[in-house]
Amino acid sequence: MASSPLNVGLIGLGTVGTQVAERMLTWQSQLARRAGMELCLRRVLVRDLAKRRAVEVDKELLTTNPADLLDDPEINVIVEVAGGEEPMRGYLERAIGAGKHVVTANKVVMAKHGPDLLDLAAEKNVDLYFEAAVGGGIPLISTFRTDLQANRIERLSAVINGTTNYVLGRMAAANLTLDEAVREAQAAGFAEADPTDDVGGFDATYKLAILGSIAYEIKVRPEDIFREGIEGIEPVDFRYARELGYAIKLIAHTQRHPGRIEARVHPAMIPLEHPLAQVEGATNAVFVEGDLVGQVLLVGQGAGGRPTASAVVGDLIDLARSIRRGVQSRPSFTFDDRVAVIPMGEVMTRAYYRIRVDDRAGVLAAIGQVYAEEGVSISSFIQKGAWVEERTAEIVVTTHPSSDASLQKARTAIAKLEPVHAVSSFLRVF
Repeated sequence: MASSPLNVGLIGLGTVGTQVAERMLTWQSQLARRAGMELCLRRVLVRDLAKRRAVEVDKELLTTNPADLLDDPEINVIVEVAGGEEPMRGYLERAIGAGKHVVTANKVVMAKHGPDLLDLAAEKNVDLYFEAAVGGGIPLISTFRTDLQANRIERLSAVINGTTNYVLGRMAAANLTLDEAVREAQAAGFAEADPTDDVGGFDATYKLAILGSIAYEIKVRPEDIFREGIEGIEPVDFRYARELGYAIKLIAHTQRHPGRIEARVHPAMIPLEHPLAQVEGATNAVFVEGDLVGQVLLVGQGAGGRPTASAVVGDLIDLARSIRRGVQSRPSFTFDDRVAVIPMGEVMTRAYYRIRVDDRAGVLAAIGQVYAEEGVSISSFIQKGAWVEERTAEIVVTTHPSSDASLQKARTAIAKLEPVHAVSSFLRVF
């Protein structure tokens, strides 16, 4: 075992940071045995020194001054679990520039600046680990870095936001509205007070940007990814989906095409027999297809203090081993700027429409004419309900694959038809 300890500066002592600190302080001998050297928690950057915390940390370790970590030559590695883009991006860049290794769980920073930080780490000959930034406790980055590195990744689909998966599951099982399901998720500890990042698909987009960059070795930025949240889904859509043989999930999807990739995050109807349709509660899952390995499914807890801390401390152990052996474990990824993301309008996909119309003759023909004019082929076209008092009916249409632009044009044109009250729902179909 190496005689010199690995001195760690920890940024953040919240839900994840508390678990990381607790493991480092109470599991010292086990971690040292596995890492081959002592892992020493040297300093912890916090916002409030007086705040009561779930883990006992020597007050002399705590500081509110970033320089106490970033500029201390005795600290070898910075572990960042505070979250947010700034000032954390600056802290990580500063740490790498000073020759320190970095372990981070920051999905926003890695999604927006990951390739640049990895390039800087390579220049400074230090390691940047970010397993916890994508799948929490699911080993995704290490899987791509080692187990799948001989493969050409063809496509990747994921249920990668536990909050939305829990919310959609409760809407399906208990016939809850979105607001009701979100409140239940908040009460259960699965949703933040402000759930916008989750419900709006932002969190899943950040994670897909990281996964897409690693899987295809290109720079996928969050702004390149088509994003749509789950705000427009209603309880009735789950009933119709089941009747048609589908579940509704928030899907993060990438797929390789000649010279380009598609990258999108949106709610989708997915066949009940698909492995992602079986993912329940706050569980996450990533379904990968490689040219050699075929189909691989990775499932686990994608968020929370303990699963995320598991990935962070695991990265720290791996880093210590590589330092002890005098080798570099830095991910050997290069990023090709020549590969672009396909605009969503050009993506070929199927669709589900739920349309509220006047219950009278000729309506189906008028709607069918719109689809024909836009070149959209109908897969099924059925009336699902009628309201005698209002003299209205609900029509559910599913299509064969068409360009998303054509599907959207049909959606807009149908909504303008005189007998149509509303296109109440539009979902893409996998």
